[in-house]
Amino acid sequence: MPQQPADEEPKLIIDEDWKTQVQREKEELKRKQSQPGESDQTADPAEVPSSEKEDKPKAASQPLPPATFEVLVSSLATQALAAMGLLPDESDQPLPRNMDYARHNIDLLAMLETKTSGHLTDQEQQMLKEALHQLRMLFVSIQNSG
Repeated sequence: MPQQPADEEPKLIIDEDWKTQVQREKEELKRKQSQPGESDQTADPAEVPSSEKEDKPKAASQPLPPATFEVLVSSLATQALAAMGLLPDESDQPLPRNMDYARHNIDLLAMLETKTSGHLTDQEQQMLKEALHQLRMLFVSIQNSG
């Protein structure tokens, strides 16, 4: 594999398909929650036991994404990107690198690929394969650069 010149930063390649899928799922969830008659989504706060009220952090008012295979893969991939220092924190500063944690998340995705072999849709299989490839390439690029 040819090495990049020292003055070039590793390029982050993000597959637009999974970003589009996640955005679509967020919009669908938002649409479902805004529909009247969703009793489980719009529970009366007076009916929630006080112990549950105290356990929920204030930031939890944001709806969680649906529990899908795509969200799981995206979550693990995002954790790996963050551990490689490729995502910013809240103040838009790069997160510190932890390559052991990045490798762990990549290994989790690889294990997921092995354990789910033959049980995924073509789209899920392709998404996982592409995410693993991109993360591995970034990991090696970062390891080689410093």
